[in-house]
Amino acid sequence: VKLIQSACSCFRMAVWDLSVTVEDLGADAPPVTLSVTSDLHVGGVILKLVQKTREFDWSDHALWWEQKQKWLLRTAWALEKYGIHADARLVFMPQHKPLKLGLPNGKTVQLRASFSSPVFQTVIGICRMLNIRHPEELSLLRPVEEKRKKKDKDITEELYDLTGVPLSSVSRPSMYNGMPAHFVDSAEMEAVYKMLSVTQPPPAPEVVAKQYRPASVVDKAHINGRWLDSSRSLLQQGIQENDRLWLRFKYHAFYDIEPKYDVVRLTQLYEQARWAILLEDIDCTEEEMMLFGALQYHISKVAQSEPQLLASTAAMDDLESALQSLEVKLEGESSSASEMLDNMTAPELNDYLKIFRPKRLTLKGYKLYWVKFQDTSISYFKSKEESFGEPIQQINLKGCEVAPDVNIAANKFLIRLLIPSPEGMNEVYLRCEDEEQYAQWMAACRLASKGKSLADSSYQSEIQSISSFLAMQKTKSGSHGKTPAADESINTHSLVSPRYHKKYKAKQLTPRILDAYQNVSLLTLTDAIMRFLQIWQSLPDFGLAYVVVRFKGSRKDEVLGIAPNKLIRIDLGVGDVVKTWRYNNMKQWNVNWDIKQMAIEFEGNINIAFSCVTAECRIVHEFIGGYIFMSTRNRENSNTLNEELFHKLTGGHEAL
Repeated sequence: VKLIQSACSCFRMAVWDLSVTVEDLGADAPPVTLSVTSDLHVGGVILKLVQKTREFDWSDHALWWEQKQKWLLRTAWALEKYGIHADARLVFMPQHKPLKLGLPNGKTVQLRASFSSPVFQTVIGICRMLNIRHPEELSLLRPVEEKRKKKDKDITEELYDLTGVPLSSVSRPSMYNGMPAHFVDSAEMEAVYKMLSVTQPPPAPEVVAKQYRPASVVDKAHINGRWLDSSRSLLQQGIQENDRLWLRFKYHAFYDIEPKYDVVRLTQLYEQARWAILLEDIDCTEEEMMLFGALQYHISKVAQSEPQLLASTAAMDDLESALQSLEVKLEGESSSASEMLDNMTAPELNDYLKIFRPKRLTLKGYKLYWVKFQDTSISYFKSKEESFGEPIQQINLKGCEVAPDVNIAANKFLIRLLIPSPEGMNEVYLRCEDEEQYAQWMAACRLASKGKSLADSSYQSEIQSISSFLAMQKTKSGSHGKTPAADESINTHSLVSPRYHKKYKAKQLTPRILDAYQNVSLLTLTDAIMRFLQIWQSLPDFGLAYVVVRFKGSRKDEVLGIAPNKLIRIDLGVGDVVKTWRYNNMKQWNVNWDIKQMAIEFEGNINIAFSCVTAECRIVHEFIGGYIFMSTRNRENSNTLNEELFHKLTGGHEAL
């Protein structure tokens, strides 16, 4: 036994050579050979390397195992525990390296990012450097190259250099006048902050034409396959030093927006929304496009005179936050007596509306009914007199899709409802007489789709939001003389998507955009940007990320739309919504990583399973987990980010 123990001890303590390539010595330098034993820990290997090559600063360096594509960051682990033998190819390199980052506003910054941390932590570091709060809403993706002509290939892009920012300031940057102190070090750094925090002028039509524009839902689905894995590092995903990536808002669930603190965040969010409109990444009506154009024109004008988004004083900001917290307290501490009173006198809507239920092989149009809206359901009757009896039909709107179909000039105010049913989605149209009726019923339908009744405190604000949106789309007759109609500097083709360049001439677009401009011309810069984002968020397709999937038991490809609060099954051929599932009805979701299939279980014994065609399963898994994580945020812990919970909800089998 003693002989065996001594033999084992000799074997364990056997000295062998380990070759390590030191990146800083240059590509042609031979690897450094170290004499090691299997029980030597990684920290000991690094110490031996530092002793052999003293002239460098090694504080940010770590070992990378090339064959296994993994970082050896646990310095207390022995080589034996990692499974490293003499044939291992190790590289000693900096953990932070330069990266070119395409921002939502189209500009490119060069900065030092962590290549060893999970991408989620890398994005947190980048956002701290750029002064963007709530970094959990953003992520990195591989870029889609824009169309370039041969003569454009030699043009070098403008780079805003942030590689000189000390890494210590990124972990916890000190603030000066509301911005990180590293931006006040020099005139060049101040120029970088101005680029980040001030909106860009409308792009030239030829610049818009160069950008990649998805032609179909399938094209949009392919873009979503480019998101990086949040749980793995940049180097593990093949990203090299000075590679180019895009920083984008990935999760369209924007939380706690404060103009006073979110100058860069708001500006970049506006730029991402603006490009989504211009490149037709999201559909909108012609009237909405003219309003978007007018807001862009106004924001560009005001941004030249207002250097920053600080629209209100600090005192007003404090007052607003105090009022908000008071409102939260009042909502949370409502007495049982007041709740009983609310239940006894639950508000309801009653009015005559025209209803149309499109069915195949029918030519019947709208029919006038007396409609009652109570809780989250609508019931309709032949007339008001018969409303005390049984309704013709009662429809529960919880979980339904609500889409506007409005044309103010034609006095058309339609509400399109897609009601979930076992067979698929049933379509119902409600036609309102005027704006006031439309605003009330549209607000009620939106709340009901989320499971909220008319007693909800947000009902009145929802009505006001819809009414102000309609007011902005109105044209003011006889006002052309007062508008800057003669202003030749308005380049209409920079304000609308290419579809309208082909449809209308500039002289046809100008009066329409300037008509819409009259309704927004008095807004401050902050209010105009917030209004632009509000209208963007109210579009039916807002926040939808598409993935082409094959449902279990189906023989054809379909599209899965991933929204901030639900999953949508879309027919690839027709483009119609087939089915909707909400996250709040989800019991569990699993991924079988071997057969690359995802299974989700909902309440009511509803089970779905699908494999992904245009993206990996982990991307859908991460989107769903990410949105569920976003829903857990609240005011109490808004300053602390629960990274562990994020990785538990979004990470693949490797992360867990």
